[in-house]
Amino acid sequence: MLPPMLSPRPISDPAADPTRLSPSEPWRRWKQAGLVLLAAVWIALGLVGHDPWKFDDAVNFDLAWQMNVHGDYVVPRLAGDVYLARPPLVPAIAAVSQRLLSPPLDAYDAARVAAGLALAVTLLFTSLAAVELAGPGLRWLPMLILIGTVGLWDRGHVLSGELGAMTGVAIALYGLALALRRPLGGGAWLGLGLATAFLSQGPLTPAWIVVATLLLPACGRAWRRPAWALSLAVAIVVGVALVLPWIVALGLRGHGLLAAWVAGQRAGNFIALHGGADGADPLYYLRNILWFGWPAVPLIAWTLWTRGRGFNGGLATPAVQLPGLVSIVVFANLLVIPDPKLIDGLPLLVPLALVGMLEVDTLKRGYSAALDWFGILSFGLLGLLVWAAWIDARLFGMPRTVAALFRDAESGYRPSFHFGAVLTAVLLSLAWVALVRPARRSNRRAILNWAVGMTLMWCLYSTIWLPYLDSRRSYRHLAESLAAHLPSTGCVASRNLGDAQRALFQYFGKFTTLREETHPDAACAALLVQWGPEPGVPPPGWHAEWGGSRSGDTTETFVLYVKDRT
Repeated sequence: MLPPMLSPRPISDPAADPTRLSPSEPWRRWKQAGLVLLAAVWIALGLVGHDPWKFDDAVNFDLAWQMNVHGDYVVPRLAGDVYLARPPLVPAIAAVSQRLLSPPLDAYDAARVAAGLALAVTLLFTSLAAVELAGPGLRWLPMLILIGTVGLWDRGHVLSGELGAMTGVAIALYGLALALRRPLGGGAWLGLGLATAFLSQGPLTPAWIVVATLLLPACGRAWRRPAWALSLAVAIVVGVALVLPWIVALGLRGHGLLAAWVAGQRAGNFIALHGGADGADPLYYLRNILWFGWPAVPLIAWTLWTRGRGFNGGLATPAVQLPGLVSIVVFANLLVIPDPKLIDGLPLLVPLALVGMLEVDTLKRGYSAALDWFGILSFGLLGLLVWAAWIDARLFGMPRTVAALFRDAESGYRPSFHFGAVLTAVLLSLAWVALVRPARRSNRRAILNWAVGMTLMWCLYSTIWLPYLDSRRSYRHLAESLAAHLPSTGCVASRNLGDAQRALFQYFGKFTTLREETHPDAACAALLVQWGPEPGVPPPGWHAEWGGSRSGDTTETFVLYVKDRT
């Protein structure tokens, strides 16, 4: 028998029963309203007020913009070219929000509202899955864990296929959990989740869910009932019914579009095969998973330690098996995925939060207090530093040391003053101070304080510092300056330009580039080349007409070449 200090409180203890709501019954509704407000603030901050930034945000914005320009929601286009790297669900939703909200919002801000919708749906269905797996008393914990997750901090607020895939995983997990109680309804939600993930990112994320679903019957009798097979059949019917229309429509367009998309779904894109162009880096996620999945990862360690010793039902419960198995399948594939990037792991965060929530109430008080004070001290110091750096830059200009910390090659920047942004930052800073003041400490309070601290950091990032970040990451002024030097006639070829740059140059500069890599015979009058820190030698027969880079950025240099007159 374990000593009392080492034993988690039994599940029969009302104070530890996860199915019970907060003991402060009269204040429960106010607390729940406060949690909804916290989620709304975290979702809304950073969605508007800045230009599209490179990579996923810029690419998906341009796809949405092109959908509205061409009136085509079946075949995505990027900077004028057909783009079949991903199915069109995320940009299509962004295109709809763009039509509805622009004006008054700028087109890119209106499109980015779709990312907020995806976050809201993800939090909702993660909470619903928690209720099905562990009871209503834990409905808020996975939501707070996700809000406080470091890896979701900025990646969750940009348009990306991975964000849509994460939403699909949340819906699918709810469907799988509900299927234990309501086979038909659970199967329908599972099918919707699979379709959402497929139409957002492609077959990879649905494959994760399908593999985990097929392995679940090996975990226990709960997954081997006849009703479980009925749920899977319903899921297949619903999923196929939702996915098939896009596939059929793509095939009916002809021009080999469907064949081109199918050819792009080869196994080497999802698993690094021997001799492939892009090798796997198994250590990449092993190095980053602790901070990327914080605070869920240490909470999962405690859950496994507690349940592994047989407490609270042990490991052989659906609440552990379902999200745990999905986490294992997803993480195993991420270890061998070609060219791994952290954004690939967004769908992993939902099952991690569901496993991490299970034993928060039995966490030893010393551990929860350590997490609580670590968060309070960390966010308090970071908040003071962020405010001090902003005030100092506002009064005297950004010093060279701070600019170097931001990897900015320019010093002396003075942040602009926007009353609404500053007022929002002040109010949320004061709200953080009020919430983390010394009060009744509990394990759940530690999770709440961490989520509020992460929201504070995101607030400062997306309010007082947003104009500075936008000035360094936006391509607006660069594209407008370049456009003024273009020849009056003829096309513009491009070399070494990424998808995001081509999209942003088209939107802000009002010109379309033809990839030299795919249009080698195009007789263009101008050539736009992306170099590294230093421009290279002009191509024979061309001369440099213009050169530039983003403010404070020494990693990219763009040069516009024009053909020599003969």
